[in-house]
Amino acid sequence: MIPLPTKKKFIKLPLVQEFLEGTGGEAAIGVAAFCEKKGKRVTDEEIAKKMKVKVTEIRTVLNRLHYKGIACYKKTKNKRNGWYNYTWEIKKKRIVELILEEQKENIKKLEEKQNFGKNYCFFSCKNTCNVTPFEIAAEYQFKCPECGETMNSFDYSKKLESINKQIDTMKKEVGQLEKIT
Repeated sequence: MIPLPTKKKFIKLPLVQEFLEGTGGEAAIGVAAFCEKKGKRVTDEEIAKKMKVKVTEIRTVLNRLHYKGIACYKKTKNKRNGWYNYTWEIKKKRIVELILEEQKENIKKLEEKQNFGKNYCFFSCKNTCNVTPFEIAAEYQFKCPECGETMNSFDYSKKLESINKQIDTMKKEVGQLEKIT
């Protein structure tokens, strides 16, 4: 079982890192980790200085995360020069919500695939170009549409085993994330 992360190790979870990178790009993990470590609102300049990256890159990441509701800013006006200052924070709860939503959707798709696999007889050629249900194989007269080889019965049990393992792993991850919220 996956250990329950502490607050400081939340960003280190592979599932969280994968999600952040997919949402905000490579630098998103570093941005989130820095904000988490600081524990308070930070400026984009502070993040850029710490990560040794251009401020424009940090702003791009923050805007991508903001679009998903992960990064939130507070806008204040500098009384001396009239410019606006933006301080940012990362919403861990929103990250968890989005990951849970995505994972539950993926589990649902895998369960549909699993049910489909349990209810059909599959056929494939010796090259395993396509694995098709009986009805489709019959339409092709049991000849592979890609290579022309004869299609024979295909043992789908290993594929089902793999799907079961994926579902179990994802459900464990979902359970761990639900404990965080």
